[in-house]
Amino acid sequence: MSFPVPHHDHGACIRAAMAAAEDECRRRGARLTDIRRRVLELVWGSHRPVGAYALLEELGKEGWSAAPPTVYRALDFLQAHGLVHRIALLNAFVGCARPGHAHAGQFLLCAQCGIAVELEDREVDAAIGRAAGRLGFTVARQTIEIEGLCAGCRDKEAQP
Repeated sequence: MSFPVPHHDHGACIRAAMAAAEDECRRRGARLTDIRRRVLELVWGSHRPVGAYALLEELGKEGWSAAPPTVYRALDFLQAHGLVHRIALLNAFVGCARPGHAHAGQFLLCAQCGIAVELEDREVDAAIGRAAGRLGFTVARQTIEIEGLCAGCRDKEAQP
């Protein structure tokens, strides 16, 4: 996945993400209930991480009578099934670009516009594994969050 370009078809992006999520749930024998599906759609609503309370607020606007535990349970399910990632730095969630594929979480986070992109770099994974191994440590799970500026924001800052 890359940073969205100006003519990015986000509707197609969401449709593809939802189809991948449905396939992954079917493969795992898991149930993507209406509330889980809607929470996932809202997470995919932009390429910016979204927090649980923002999701709760949007669900309320749509007429859902969801309470915080309902949203947190949906997010727990989505995370457990590899459909979303939690961005600890922001205490927020982003959709997983590759559900069903074992991969480490590496994220580029634009500090200005808030866009998040999942980066999958096997060399980074290998370097972490080697460094951990030298210390006798076995990596079970890792999430790397890298904050900076996307090209669009960096270009805007460079303009006089």
